[in-house]
Amino acid sequence: MICDSPPIVAVNANSADAHYSPSRELHSPIKQGDFVLLDVWAKLNKPGAVYGDLSWTGFAGESVPEEYSKIFNIVSQARDRAVDFIREQVSAGQSFHGADVDDVSRGVIRDAGFGDFFNSRTGHSIGEEVHGNGANIDNIETPDNRMITARTCFSIEPGIYLPGRFGLRSEIDVFVGDGEVMIAGQPIQTGIIPIMKM
Repeated sequence: MICDSPPIVAVNANSADAHYSPSRELHSPIKQGDFVLLDVWAKLNKPGAVYGDLSWTGFAGESVPEEYSKIFNIVSQARDRAVDFIREQVSAGQSFHGADVDDVSRGVIRDAGFGDFFNSRTGHSIGEEVHGNGANIDNIETPDNRMITARTCFSIEPGIYLPGRFGLRSEIDVFVGDGEVMIAGQPIQTGIIPIMKM
C-alpha cells in the first residue's frame, strides 16, 4: 500500500477544522476523554490502482458522551441519504450532478439545525489520485454541475464542525457502475467507537 501524504489524526478542537492536517506546530496528544477523528487513504502499489479514502471517529473512553452520538447520528443520516439518492437516480436511469448529491446531504444537516457548521463539500472525485479529476460532490466550495457518470468513484463525507470544540465526519467511497452502486470500505461506521480506558 502507498499514499501521497500522511493520514490525519485530529483530536478535539483540531477536528473542528474540516481541512486540518497535523503539523509540528499544530497537533495534540490523545488523552482520556478526547474525541478523535481519523482520516486515512491509500492504494495498492501497482499501475492503475485506485485510492480508498475513509474517515472514522472515536472517543478515548469506555462510554461515548451523548453530544458526540447525537452529532454522529445526524452526519450518518446525511451520508446515508446521499447514498440512497445516488441509488435511486442510478436505478431509474436518471442523470444527476455532483452538486445534486451535495444538496441532498447538506439538506439533512441543515434540517437538523447545523447547516452553518457544514462548511465543506460533501465529497470529492477519487481515482488514481486521492482527489481525482471527475465530478466532485460539491455545491458550496466550487459548485460542480458535471454529471456523475458510470465507472466513476467519489467520497461521501458530510460533517458538522463546531469551532473550538470538535468536528465529526463519516466518510465512505462510492463507485457508480453500469446500473449499480457499490460502497467501498465495509463495514460502514454506525456509531462512534469507544476506545477503552487508556
